[in-house]
Amino acid sequence: MPQYLIAFNDEWVAEHTPEQLRAKGEASMRVIDEMKNDGVFVFTDGGIGAESVVCSVEAKNGKPVFSDGPYVETKEHLGGFCVVEVADDEAAGYWAGRLAVALDWPQEVHRFPGRRHILEQKDGE
Repeated sequence: MPQYLIAFNDEWVAEHTPEQLRAKGEASMRVIDEMKNDGVFVFTDGGIGAESVVCSVEAKNGKPVFSDGPYVETKEHLGGFCVVEVADDEAAGYWAGRLAVALDWPQEVHRFPGRRHILEQKDGE
């Protein structure tokens, strides 16, 4: 079964009080619990953003070069995510919709191509 990333950028989220964040966290955990009960849950985390950047790394002359902060100037930072393993795009959209409603934040869905798909593309070149 394919895996999907359901994610949101922290720029999409307005400032919240601790009480609001706690309530949204509880609402989203109810959805996560349903994912677990349905056997589609893989992994989730959140509360990440511009302030949680540890470093950036780029390759120069075959060696990693580390720097503080984001690689490019951008307001977009991953704010949180969930990985689910479901049958198809429709099922992934269903869970993203559940999270969008629970959090009242837009969600974005990405299908991981999977190793097999990548190898098939390479063989087809």
